Amino acid sequence: MTIRIQTEGFDLGAEVQALRAGRLDVGAVASFVGVCRDHHPGQCAPGHVQAMELEHYPGMTERAIAQMVEQAQQRWPLLGVTVIHRVGALLPGDDIVLVAVASSHRGAAFAACEFLMDYLKTQAPFWKKETTPQGGQWVDARESDDAALRRWGVASDNAQSGQT
Repeated sequence: MTIRIQTEGFDLGAEVQALRAGRLDVGAVASFVGVCRDHHPGQCAPGHVQAMELEHYPGMTERAIAQMVEQAQQRWPLLGVTVIHRVGALLPGDDIVLVAVASSHRGAAFAACEFLMDYLKTQAPFWKKETTPQGGQWVDARESDDAALRRWGVASDNAQSGQT
């Protein structure tokens, strides 16, 4: 298990290669890369994201993600997991998060990757602030993220509590 919180970018190919290094039992690697996006590219409209800032609690965040990975390992036969989440100032087009999962079979790799991403969106202690032409605003949790986690049998009500 590799978990890193960092300000610098990451290389997807290098991370997948490291995940598979020396393993001949890996039959599938599923990965997800989340990207900072502008909701209204090329426009100076409300919601036009000029920048994003991500904050976290060092130590606490890594422990929370490790617990998420342990839950995934209990659900699926995983051979390796890498989670990298960036913090600090990001611009539209920058990579934010990488989840890569190795397993003997694709079904487990796909499911665990999606589970971990749903879990990260609702349970990991990160705070996101978007800068738009109207100024900076902290982003609230969304009901759709809570619903995505509930389909895995995990309760979350971050959208009601205002936690992101």
